[in-house]
Amino acid sequence: MTSPQTTRLRSQLLRRKPSGDRAPAQPGPALARTIGTFQLTMFGVGATVGTGIFFVLQEAVPHAGPAVIVSFLVAGLGAGLSALCYAELASAIPASGSTYSYAYHALGELVAMVIAACVMLEYGVSGAAVAVGWSGYFNELLHNLFGFQLPDALSYSPVPFEDHTTGLVNLPAVVLVLLCMVLLVRGASESARVNTIMVVIKLAVLGMFVIIGLTAFNREHFAGFWAAGPAGISAAAGTIFFSFIGLDAVSTAGEEVKEPQRALPRAIMGALVVVVTVYVLVAVAGVGSQPVARFSDPAQQHAGLAVILKNITGSEVPATILAAGAVISIFSVTLVCLYGQTRILFAMGRDGMLPDRFASVNPRTLTPSFNTVAVAVVVALIAGFVPSGYLWDTISIGTLCAFVVVALGVVIMRRRSPDLHRPFKVPGYPVTPVLTIAVCLYIMSGLAAVTWVIFGCWLALVVAFYLVWGRHHSRLETHADGSMAAPAPGESR
Repeated sequence: MTSPQTTRLRSQLLRRKPSGDRAPAQPGPALARTIGTFQLTMFGVGATVGTGIFFVLQEAVPHAGPAVIVSFLVAGLGAGLSALCYAELASAIPASGSTYSYAYHALGELVAMVIAACVMLEYGVSGAAVAVGWSGYFNELLHNLFGFQLPDALSYSPVPFEDHTTGLVNLPAVVLVLLCMVLLVRGASESARVNTIMVVIKLAVLGMFVIIGLTAFNREHFAGFWAAGPAGISAAAGTIFFSFIGLDAVSTAGEEVKEPQRALPRAIMGALVVVVTVYVLVAVAGVGSQPVARFSDPAQQHAGLAVILKNITGSEVPATILAAGAVISIFSVTLVCLYGQTRILFAMGRDGMLPDRFASVNPRTLTPSFNTVAVAVVVALIAGFVPSGYLWDTISIGTLCAFVVVALGVVIMRRRSPDLHRPFKVPGYPVTPVLTIAVCLYIMSGLAAVTWVIFGCWLALVVAFYLVWGRHHSRLETHADGSMAAPAPGESR
């Protein structure tokens, strides 16, 4: 016989938000709708182009060899299929919170918390990892322009990783995160405008890299193209995949976008086309310009693309221009990652899954300033004291898990709410979402065991928090008559 406590717990774990429930939960100022389609597309491009290309080529090529291009395409395929699923849910549920909100509507409260754990890992760790990578380009720029760079004690974390240098704190990474915090606290529109400028600069310097890289193109560098095999390709794809976080970041802006049901799908698909094109072009130019073995050279582990340009031209000038562009434009990646993290926490605070302060909006700037400062402090600590080598795969597994849930959400929402207004529908349904799940699981199979262990521990911690605190403070729990909760499967109302 099932006890009343067990029945109640089951009801709490499976309760869902109704599809039309997007009203603010508390009085006071709300987020302002100030972002247009172009700026939103640049949000996606800003969070995606740069992270994978500026940093991860040196991490991925040793896994897959010349077939890293296939790894980019595999990751792009998974991201593209996921983008279609995102577009449908984003058009039907244009709310802050992205995957977390979709899961809350489609799969229930416990799954929503698990997904929240994934996306918190995805955004928080990604923001820190990119800041660490930015630090390398910043020092490269200082060296090229002024002949000096910050000492190792202020450029590296104290935690050892393989044979990399250690220091006391990665100061440039910490400063970058705090600068992003200041901009985000000022306002979403200002952040989007600055992000757009930085994305244009980023695409320009990557275009320069492609042109110069192709002048040194040697097809012999593609010899033994398939030598790494499927395992190497999937491992590289797993390392690369985190950079497609930008697609998720677009959907976190649902409540600050003008005409979200039209703008969100267009921005997601537009960002995907730009991102995959740039990734493949840069990978072809990079691999074609030097032997694969040189990607493992310690000199290329920081500011790798700038070093490649220096090797090709024998001049500091192109490398300095690229490093300068990277220093300016990679700022946008950290900026969007922090933005996405704060909007996930905002949605959770509004749903009662976190303390109310995370959902409070500053009446002057109309931004969640407390939330933003809290996120920035945590991310700055990670960036200052943890090497990026520990972070990349952890981000990928969170992103992949989120994409799987989005694809599942499309299938479930089609069955549960067939009449829900969907300005955009996934083509090829149900093959597309099923294929999305299959590709994501294939890429996840290439991740290291330690990544799964870290991921499992983080999920256990978040689920424990939910069971002890979150489920008792959930908005669906505290609502006076419980009318906001959709019935759990198998229950009647």
